[in-house]
Amino acid sequence: MDPAYMICDSRRFNSNANWGEIYGDITEGIPPDAPEPLGAPVTILVFVDADDADHASNVVTRRLHTGVLIFVQNTLIMSYCKRQNTVESATFESELVAMRLARDLVVEIRIKLRMFGIPILGPANFFCDNEGVVKNTSVPESTLNKKHNSINYHIVREPVAQGIMRVAKEPTETNLADSPTKMVPYERKKMLLGPLLVDAPVDADGDADGDAT
Repeated sequence: MDPAYMICDSRRFNSNANWGEIYGDITEGIPPDAPEPLGAPVTILVFVDADDADHASNVVTRRLHTGVLIFVQNTLIMSYCKRQNTVESATFESELVAMRLARDLVVEIRIKLRMFGIPILGPANFFCDNEGVVKNTSVPESTLNKKHNSINYHIVREPVAQGIMRVAKEPTETNLADSPTKMVPYERKKMLLGPLLVDAPVDADGDADGDAT
């Protein structure tokens, strides 16, 4: 699977949103000592997911796992999988926590690329399988009813207004970040991460190296 196909259709993103009425005229902060960018600009793709909200996978604390895969062009440069620090009561809340963490990682990567003198093509393209999170982070008029989520809510929406990132819906079946958050069958993992998997070399007898004949 080629991650680049995800950004071929710009209609997946809400490009007509007017964030200025909410957050004012804000832009991405560029380090003053960043060198002049040279060469062809690169694109950043981010796949975000959190495991199922039934909390069945963790019977001790019921905390969910965050999964984030970050690509620069077609190269995977960061894979993140970690149990969340808090217990959330709904998929929306856990996905918003995952989105906030992915946002932090991307801001860090964008600063590093700029300090290396590498130009960046537009905002980072985020893909999430939760419809509520996508709407809340791509539609300025969307509202939040749960106040305890407001910090993550605004810390994700602000970089969208700054042009740092944009968010689109990606079905769970094709969301690459779904594989590190839970146990999935090998065939499904191979379908999602096929180009990234390394198969064991096979010897002349048809056995993997190191296996007894």
